[in-house]
Amino acid sequence: MIRVNCEYRIKEDIGFITEAERINILELSEATRISRTTLNAIEKRGSATDEVCEKLYSYIYKRNYRINSVKEELIREKYGNVLFHGSKSGLSDITVSGSRKNCDFGNGFYLGQTYNQALSFVCEYDRASVYSFRYSLEGLKCVEFDCSLDWMIAICYFRGTIKNYAESETVQKVIKKTEDADVIIAPIADNKMFYVMSQFAEGEINADAAIHSLSASRLGLQYIIKSDRALENLVPVERYYLSVPEREDCRSALIERGYEIDTKLKLAKREFKTGLYIEELLK
Repeated sequence: MIRVNCEYRIKEDIGFITEAERINILELSEATRISRTTLNAIEKRGSATDEVCEKLYSYIYKRNYRINSVKEELIREKYGNVLFHGSKSGLSDITVSGSRKNCDFGNGFYLGQTYNQALSFVCEYDRASVYSFRYSLEGLKCVEFDCSLDWMIAICYFRGTIKNYAESETVQKVIKKTEDADVIIAPIADNKMFYVMSQFAEGEINADAAIHSLSASRLGLQYIIKSDRALENLVPVERYYLSVPEREDCRSALIERGYEIDTKLKLAKREFKTGLYIEELLK
């Protein structure tokens, strides 16, 4: 277990917006409807209520400053290896057994390569936030998957949709790859992509159609921390506040992406009609 003691850097972000907009604290107070007394208190203690954060970060976002995305670029330049985690209600402690067992690769602490990846998984939640972490893979056993049949089988297995084939030699060979791993690195599969996998698991589409549809819909890689040894290599960097307008824009983008995946699946079904189905692959 590790402690997560990083918080919003609201004091620094106030300094950024006053400098960027060339305004003083009084003018910021009038623009955000945050009292000058509250802004002065933030200067002293470096923290604020969610209500105050919403006013400030909504103002920043509506002024077209994508402060969180830009911070991602800056910390990547500073630290090199950086990963992101979206939390529905905030983090205090992290363990490798805190996730649901039916996640993509079972229990573990899940992180993505980019800020927007993490945001997309929690944008529906009012109290959500995103965290950044420095990391190192030195000395760790890493198991990697690409966008392949093995990857799809592993996710379907851990999510419980191929129970009838769980003892298949092919399935067991894939799952054995994940045993004793400190870190699993694999393409992210969100719920829209898992819908495609479910169609494969139910025998409605063949493997070629599923894989080609999914390969055209990549969200990047996820890193699943599976051991305490790997967990100790994570160093929390910063917590990012997700304002209402930013979360709304993300939800709109996900809707558009959903239409795109639906179209790709329909085209893949037409293009790849002769691939093998699940009962043929895992018999």
